[in-house]
Amino acid sequence: MDKSWMDLPRSSSEYHIGLQYFLDFAVSNSNDGMILCPCKKCKNGICRTRTIVEEHILWNGFLSGYTKWVLHGELLSGEARMPHNHDGLNVNDNMQEMLHDAFGLQDDLNNVEITPRVEEAERPCKEAERFYKLLQDAEKELYPGCQNDSSFTLLLNLLKESFPEGVELPKNYYETKKIMKDLGLNYNKIDACKNDCMLYWGVNESKTKCDTCDEPRWITHEPNPDEHDHYTKKSNKDKKVPKKVIWHFPLKPRLQRLFMNSKTAALMKWHDEERTKDGVMRHPADSPAWQTFDYHHPEFAKDSRNVRLGLACDGFNPFKTMNVAHSTWPVIIIPYNMPPGDCMKKSYFMLSTLIPGPTEPGNNIDVYLQPLVAELKELFEIGVTTYDASSKENFQMRAALLWTISDFPGLAAISGWSTKGEYACPVCYKFTNSKWLDNSHKYCYMCHRIFLPEDHPYRNEKASFDGTKELRKAPPYLRGSTVLDDIKDVDNKFGKNVGDLNLPYSWKKKSILFDLPYWEKNLVRHNLDVMHIEKNVCDKVLYTLIDSDKSKDNYKARLDLQKMGIRAGLHPFVDEFGKEWIPTSSFTLDKIEKERFCKVLKNIKVPDGYAANISRCVHFKPTKIFGLKSHDSHILMQQLLPISLRKLLPKSVRLPLIHLSRYFRDLCSKTLCHSDLTRMEKEIAVILCQLEKIFPPAFFDIMVHLTVHLVTEAKLAGPVHYRWMCAIER
Repeated sequence: MDKSWMDLPRSSSEYHIGLQYFLDFAVSNSNDGMILCPCKKCKNGICRTRTIVEEHILWNGFLSGYTKWVLHGELLSGEARMPHNHDGLNVNDNMQEMLHDAFGLQDDLNNVEITPRVEEAERPCKEAERFYKLLQDAEKELYPGCQNDSSFTLLLNLLKESFPEGVELPKNYYETKKIMKDLGLNYNKIDACKNDCMLYWGVNESKTKCDTCDEPRWITHEPNPDEHDHYTKKSNKDKKVPKKVIWHFPLKPRLQRLFMNSKTAALMKWHDEERTKDGVMRHPADSPAWQTFDYHHPEFAKDSRNVRLGLACDGFNPFKTMNVAHSTWPVIIIPYNMPPGDCMKKSYFMLSTLIPGPTEPGNNIDVYLQPLVAELKELFEIGVTTYDASSKENFQMRAALLWTISDFPGLAAISGWSTKGEYACPVCYKFTNSKWLDNSHKYCYMCHRIFLPEDHPYRNEKASFDGTKELRKAPPYLRGSTVLDDIKDVDNKFGKNVGDLNLPYSWKKKSILFDLPYWEKNLVRHNLDVMHIEKNVCDKVLYTLIDSDKSKDNYKARLDLQKMGIRAGLHPFVDEFGKEWIPTSSFTLDKIEKERFCKVLKNIKVPDGYAANISRCVHFKPTKIFGLKSHDSHILMQQLLPISLRKLLPKSVRLPLIHLSRYFRDLCSKTLCHSDLTRMEKEIAVILCQLEKIFPPAFFDIMVHLTVHLVTEAKLAGPVHYRWMCAIER
């Protein structure tokens, strides 16, 4: 194919002839007459008509280097061209791929049996038959010798133009077939009270106002006298508009779809049939939380096809701008049956509920979780008939929720335990050791000596800590039965206008998840999010070391030390001239050390794709670090901080920080051994006590305290990358 014309002047006749040849070739390989524009401005990024593409190329010139027209139908060398038949069915319409991508099924469609062999296996259930029928329809001609489905859409457009205005016709072939419902991709729109009091769902479906706040369900339109009469009459007949709507995506049909492909169905049994069982935790199935659930529910555990789930939720701003305060909350379900390389793929995440903003639901999230919890309860107690394509049989699939995943404020919303104030720790529960700092005006959580062995020398040291001996024991691990004993008689009331229920300790409500018959006995109900905890700890360490505006070592923190009567060398003092001074601390970098510290971070090189460009967050004049994302803090805390601190700070300050870095690195390992976790439990208690001897009390907020519980949770639930927000937020 001669393309020498592309280098000729655009005004030459040879260029015009070559351009017409290119346009003929490109249009002949398109289905709708639209082709990508290869001009220097569009750069094959926008589809346009032939006429506009011709004008663009003559005006802007042909894209340099685009000599292989692969985006316009030219095959690469060695690639065989299939016979092009405009009159036949387009076998590459990707309908089957769409069906399988919709459910996260395998890409190898050649091994999928569209029609199960009923003479050798059990007949599929009705849901499975509908799905297989869709696969057959994807290959079926509308009539003998017809063109592909795009021609049917063109026919619909032609009919719309032929009929009088206002005719109601389907928009395209897919809408005509009404495949959304049969695919299980449908959703339910459920009206809600704008004040988060209740859903108009179930027994409340027909109500027109809220039972709690009397807020009307529908938006009322004031009649406008300036409007024309016939327009007003027409608008009065319009459908009523609710003040707030949530979207609920049924879970059962999507779980059923996982078993309608033979490969995915086999993966759903991996945790029982192919998992390596050598005592090393690589997957949630290796964890005591999973195994304890099986122990309490042997009938559920008997069938490996029963699904274990995780629930994740978090708020985000869909407008991608901080100028608009808006928080939309998706609730996502994660199936854990699959092997490590598959179960955390986004293609297997299932959106269950979408709660619109503009404000976050907070404690009222239970109102919006009602449809999901009702589904989960039914899936555990009854199940749903499902066709297993790998074994060619129907079975009663059941499912159970193991735990929830959220950031710390989200944990408070789901669990009902307030993560602020005196009892902020959801693990220590009512035994949380906190102290109010009068000058910093906040609580600190310093008493980590209770996690040390009873004979540890730190327990008897007074001056290095808070001025007292520590004789108390660590609080017991919080079980669901303990929680239920405290709140079993709570009568929840939801809504923005509902006051405090005056519950004991930090309780705000009884979580709706206790409606699940097994929730009380789950070992880990609400996961602490390692990603956000690690970021918060990393930020506190960095900002305090470089003495930035966000440092936890400030004038108020020194006054707290003075009031507590500890570390007299750090107390503010007044010199002979009446000027007040704050002594320099051992953990703050001086000017030269700051420059050396930032220089390492500025100049460090890492493999491509390993981390973001952290150097963009480092400035020298003035010396500061800012704008760190969660993954930046992850890399800094685990890898770069020990390197940057070499030969900086006294050894007594540097070593605990390096040990803290190693703790997070070991915690985030893909494989966990019980012996290593036991060692880490002992180490983190000592590390936090060493940090208490260095940093002021204001440094020890709830995020720093939660690090002591992360390893205990990992012993119960397994590797953290199945239970943190990193995969969800991405």
